[in-house]
Amino acid sequence: SAVLDVLWEDRDVRFDISPQQMKMRPGEVLIDCLESVEDTKGNNGDRGRLLVTNLRIIWRSLSLPRVNLSVGYNCIINITTRTANSKLRGQAEALYILTKCNNTRFEFIFTNVVPGSPRLFTSVIAVHRAYETSKMYRDLKLRSALIQNKQLRLLPQEQIYDKINGVWNLSSDQGNLGTFFVTNVRIVWHANMNDSFNVSIPYLQISGGYVLGFKIDPVEKLQEAVKEINSLHRVYSANPIFGVDYEMEEKPQPLEDLTVEQVQDDVEIEADEHTDAFVAYFADENKQHDREPVFSEELGLAIEKLKDGFTLQGLWEVMT
Repeated sequence: SAVLDVLWEDRDVRFDISPQQMKMRPGEVLIDCLESVEDTKGNNGDRGRLLVTNLRIIWRSLSLPRVNLSVGYNCIINITTRTANSKLRGQAEALYILTKCNNTRFEFIFTNVVPGSPRLFTSVIAVHRAYETSKMYRDLKLRSALIQNKQLRLLPQEQIYDKINGVWNLSSDQGNLGTFFVTNVRIVWHANMNDSFNVSIPYLQISGGYVLGFKIDPVEKLQEAVKEINSLHRVYSANPIFGVDYEMEEKPQPLEDLTVEQVQDDVEIEADEHTDAFVAYFADENKQHDREPVFSEELGLAIEKLKDGFTLQGLWEVMT
């Protein structure tokens, strides 16, 4: 389960990540690779490569690989296409991605440097849609349409391993008698008297902070169930199924073939120096001039008035 404890790829926006963080984690699959894509918002005029996986999109500068972005699909608020001003293409149709991460909004604009190819738009939009429509694999769900005629409605890559009767849900004082379905991606419980009183718990969530209580008698049967669930959880952790099902007609090259060996720059970087790469991506496009200065009690000096919804604490958290 340690593998799953650190899942961040689909839930975070990161800047200038290490080669280690660029690698595909277990269960992450490279779906498409687009050469010659410009990061028009933060690195206008810089040609890069855009990787589309089942969890995130990664943009990487071709001239300076340590300049890169990792944008998790769970952070995306919306994706649109409109005209942008690219140094490499001039006025061109671009992909606009608005995201929210740790209460901060970032906007990304990607322009395909090669004219006439819609693949940048179709790939990212289609894979993000596949991510959005497969949340049952990854999120805990209560009272969903899970059961039909006392049978579990299976997800596309799901297989049932066991059905356990006589499972009490301890969420209320008197408890509710129900049934467990144990599969390769989740555990589902439903009340015998009311199918719509149910919970779907993906293995991905088992190391989370949400505690659910179930009781199975006799204790031997309970221990057997625990052993089986732990075993399936271990198998899942080694190679998670995230449920994002989308295949390109042309298969991209394996990531190992695409990874450029990072050349050591002749520049010393202070270890504790914070990067401010993210500043270029703040989604504040309507700002025409600086806001009026105000006195900050927290800092003891005058600062530009923060935009609505922003706090100093929040901005420090982005940097740390």
